[in-house]
Amino acid sequence: MSSNPSTTRTLTTPSALYTAFVDWARTDGRTWIYLFKALAACFLALGVAMKLDLPQPRTAMTTVFIVMQPQSGMVFAKSFYRICGTLIGLVVMMTLISLFSQQPELFIISTAIWVGICTAGAARNRNFRSYGFVLAGYTAALIGIPAAQHPDGAFMSALTRVAEIVVGILCSGFVSALVFPQHAGEQMRSTVRARFSSFVDYLCAALSGNLDRARIEATNAKFVADIVGYEAVRSVAVFESPDARMRNGRLSRLNSEFMTASTRFHALHQLMNRLRASGTAGATAAVAAIEPYFREIAPLLSKSGEPVLTAADAAHAAAQLETFKTGLPDRMRASRAAIERDADVPLLDFDTGAELLYRFVDDLHAYAATYASLAVATHERERWVARYEPKTNGIAAGVAGLRAAIVMSLLGAFWIATAWPSGSTLTLNAAAVCALASSSPTPTRTAFQMAAGTILSSTLAMVLTFGIYPHIDGFPLLCAALTPFLALGVWMTTRPKLAGYGVGYCIFFCFLAGPDNVIHYDPSSFINDAIALALSMLVVSIAFAVLLPPSTPWLRNRLLADLRAQVVLACRGRIGRLWRLRTRFESGARDLMHQINALAASEPDVKRDTMRWMFAVLEIGNAVIDLRSEVDALPRDARYASSMPWRVSLRTTCFAVSQLFARPRDERLDRALAATADSIAAVQQMLSTFTPPRDERHQLQRILSHLHFIRSALLDPQSPLGQPGDADEANSDTPQGVRHAT
Repeated sequence: MSSNPSTTRTLTTPSALYTAFVDWARTDGRTWIYLFKALAACFLALGVAMKLDLPQPRTAMTTVFIVMQPQSGMVFAKSFYRICGTLIGLVVMMTLISLFSQQPELFIISTAIWVGICTAGAARNRNFRSYGFVLAGYTAALIGIPAAQHPDGAFMSALTRVAEIVVGILCSGFVSALVFPQHAGEQMRSTVRARFSSFVDYLCAALSGNLDRARIEATNAKFVADIVGYEAVRSVAVFESPDARMRNGRLSRLNSEFMTASTRFHALHQLMNRLRASGTAGATAAVAAIEPYFREIAPLLSKSGEPVLTAADAAHAAAQLETFKTGLPDRMRASRAAIERDADVPLLDFDTGAELLYRFVDDLHAYAATYASLAVATHERERWVARYEPKTNGIAAGVAGLRAAIVMSLLGAFWIATAWPSGSTLTLNAAAVCALASSSPTPTRTAFQMAAGTILSSTLAMVLTFGIYPHIDGFPLLCAALTPFLALGVWMTTRPKLAGYGVGYCIFFCFLAGPDNVIHYDPSSFINDAIALALSMLVVSIAFAVLLPPSTPWLRNRLLADLRAQVVLACRGRIGRLWRLRTRFESGARDLMHQINALAASEPDVKRDTMRWMFAVLEIGNAVIDLRSEVDALPRDARYASSMPWRVSLRTTCFAVSQLFARPRDERLDRALAATADSIAAVQQMLSTFTPPRDERHQLQRILSHLHFIRSALLDPQSPLGQPGDADEANSDTPQGVRHAT
């Protein structure tokens, strides 16, 4: 077979080789760098611990593999929370030892209660703050259970264990920061740029009418994952560089403004769809009057015909949006004057669409301006107090804590009853695995994978301990002997499908085969410890499968109820801090949506239904917040007093909407629809009785628009709140939509 010489030369040219090397460096090269860094940190920690003559250098090794992450910011964040959790666990355990060291039953029960509290805290919190709770419980068990058997040396044992942990943390941070560092800030910059571009593309496609329902849902699901992931990266980026800390307020604000802008655009897009679907001539005329403004938005988000990519480009887009926003009210009033002579045109539909359009442009301008402000080190937009607030179900967190306490109590009772020498290992390891697995969407599988990885590590650790250690001498040979065994585990942690096996392998390989200053060759103790480790994980896996398993529908239903409860928050939360209420509402809804998607990864129907609920929650909840803020901003006047009938009707509407979302029922939907209709009529009647000043009249008209939008969203055929009686109509050829507007 002949080969083409020109092709061969092309593949071996310097530029081709350089391109291939760059591609490798961005993919597999990162894996090899991380593997090298993890091993370097491990051996550094082992050497320092041995040099300091600490009793268990393997604890420092284990700490490295617990803390080590590809990015420096993640290592620093994890290390910070690990130190905090370790110190808290130390203080608690010393207290429990002083109280119950002579009563093993009471000591196990009190330790189980503390571990349950920490596990509940780990399930309640997110990111590396959750890890602090894990370590507070695990460290208490790790230090306390062995120390309780020898209370006279408990204090020194606890201090040396903390010293070993700190050595591992410091070595991990040192290697991560100085050896081929990878920064979370770089990932954040690329995330901000990609998300802005994706949002602009989504806007342009939607405004041109080129998006179907499936693509809208897929895009918004991606936005939800981006928002949650962005917050996770931002929370660790502040640990690694002063640059990220200087921009932290703006980075947090950017996430909040993106959520608000995407929600506002979806509400506007859905209203236009409802107006088109109504099929009436008046609604069509209202759409025709608003649509020309849509076509003007997309060009504002580009520079010289090119899409906005950098913060500098965003400054140009923000300036164009500012000019467009300034002239929009006068232009919209002119458009309204042109159609209000036609009695068939529902002006309330036009007013609602115009109000949503203006608010969307205002939110989009704020988002672009914040993105543009990232180009400079300091900026006035840094002053931002509202923060992303994740939402976790309290009952689920309580169940996780109760499950951990039950498992630890049962295993502790087994240890006391059997006097098994490795019973302490069985009990304390179960505490750690319960806490670690509770934050996983599939904890049963995670615990089982860790058990499988531990069984593999036990086999190889036995080969290393009893087959290789006796034949080597000196620290360099020790590192050489450990390298292939540890490299296998680190490599597994870099593969998503093998990560659970890799975590179990790395941590417990160090526990079993990590060398001490004086190695003890005791096969029976080794085998007992290996059995205890695997058994503890299998028991935890069974506990997660039997004791209210998180993968069952009950947890999804609880999370869905919490998602609907965000509308209750919008209706009843304190409106005095509007920015805080809106951020809590927006972030909570998306965080709950992300959790449900994780639990229903293989159930597209569940994800689709949840997405519909999220749309309904965001549309109606935001409209309620807008409504309440407009009412709160009204001037002091007897006609606007809270005792006035129209104000009473507004409170009735908010109460009816909150009741509907708290527990959806047909009769509650009817009451909410009746309440919104009454409120619209009451506000219109109040407007007809006097002529308020221009600004106040605009406020009252905006209140009408918000009420009208809430009613149209409640009657949307695509909403999960659709009336059963309308189901046949929604599936028929008769156009549905905002027929209620009149």
